[in-house]
Amino acid sequence: MIHRLSLGSRLAVLFAACTALVSLTAGVLFSRASEQHFIELDQQWLSPRLTAIITRLANVQRPEDLAGYLPALRQDLGHPAELALRIQASDGTPWFDSRPDLPATPADAGLATLHADGIDYRSLAAPLRPVDAGSPRVALLLDITHHQHFLQHMQRLIWLTVGLSALATALLGAWAVRRGLRPLRQIGRIAAGVSAHSLTTRLPVAHMPEELARLAEAVNAMLERLENAFERLSGFSADIAHELRTPLSNLLTHTQVTLSRPRPLETYREALHGNLEELQWMAQLVNDLLYLAKSDHGLLLPQRQPLALHEELDALLEFYAPLAEERGVELRRVGRGDMAGDRHMLRRAFSNVLDNALRFTPAQGQIVVTVDSLDGLSRVRIANTGPAIPADRLPRVFDRFYRVDPARREGQQEHAGLGLAITRSIVQAHGGCIQAHCEAGWTTFVFEWPQA
Repeated sequence: MIHRLSLGSRLAVLFAACTALVSLTAGVLFSRASEQHFIELDQQWLSPRLTAIITRLANVQRPEDLAGYLPALRQDLGHPAELALRIQASDGTPWFDSRPDLPATPADAGLATLHADGIDYRSLAAPLRPVDAGSPRVALLLDITHHQHFLQHMQRLIWLTVGLSALATALLGAWAVRRGLRPLRQIGRIAAGVSAHSLTTRLPVAHMPEELARLAEAVNAMLERLENAFERLSGFSADIAHELRTPLSNLLTHTQVTLSRPRPLETYREALHGNLEELQWMAQLVNDLLYLAKSDHGLLLPQRQPLALHEELDALLEFYAPLAEERGVELRRVGRGDMAGDRHMLRRAFSNVLDNALRFTPAQGQIVVTVDSLDGLSRVRIANTGPAIPADRLPRVFDRFYRVDPARREGQQEHAGLGLAITRSIVQAHGGCIQAHCEAGWTTFVFEWPQA
């Protein structure tokens, strides 16, 4: 099984690596700068002395000529034991070495770093007579072993600093990360304890860092959605049970009574007709539920065809006209509009709203259907006079099995409370939306779709 490194460990290792890299880079740069600084100092120290010696030996032609200059050369060299002088012919034949065991110097003039017998030298060489190709060469050699020891000590110090800083950063980073991720662990503990019985749990956001606060807000929003969905699902299941309990009880009771003793054939026929009505209502309820289930899974696929909305609504109003006339309700339509949609689905949506309007509009009331197109939207308003829906219940009128009347009417076969839920599903399947509002004695349902 592969062991996954924790986020805290990863951050601690990353902090340590970054610190080590920065420390190492700074140390290398400091070491190079120090080395270059020593080179410049050595060159500045050697150059005037070499110039003075070349000036003094300008007339030397042979090794024998050096004998008269040796006292003056020793005076020019001074007393530091780390400084030495070498004079050699153009072919490399030595003429004079102020100290034994000096390393071989390069044939080219200029500054060089040499090493011999565990001693490091900085040499500065130049021809005795620059205009003469066969001129002897003069070289000053400075013992720089103490410089090198300093640089080596500094390099060891750099590596020690890199190691210690990486270790310290790793430990401090691990502590800081663990402390900083404490709210994240708290989120994990709370999330692990969330169940169907504890969906009311919320994460504390007030004292969290900004990034984790956003995560906590997102988790809280998710829990709220889950809680609402679970409540709707629980209520939906309870509503189904309530709606089916009464017709099933009626069927069982009616059948048991009918079979309790022999009866005439006509009685059995009437009993079967009564049971048939109950079964038809239950079948319609199941079909409506299946329709809503398809909507929930995006399986409602309307067939798009050009429709004249005013003509479709006129056909529906003509169908409902006898019922409206019987109840003393005025029906009328104003405006015109077009859209692309499924004729049967839209007629069902409009019929559900019109049916509700007729049921709740009192005698001498009005139902006005308005059709228009504006700002790229096709809009239908179905408004009726009558008792207003309370403002606190208005947002729930499209919920399944919801009735504005708080008293349950179990077994009311004519209306199960699914009509407006189906209407909303149809409207959404067409890419639109539906809203309801009450104002000045009118209850209005507004359909809106974007025009193709």
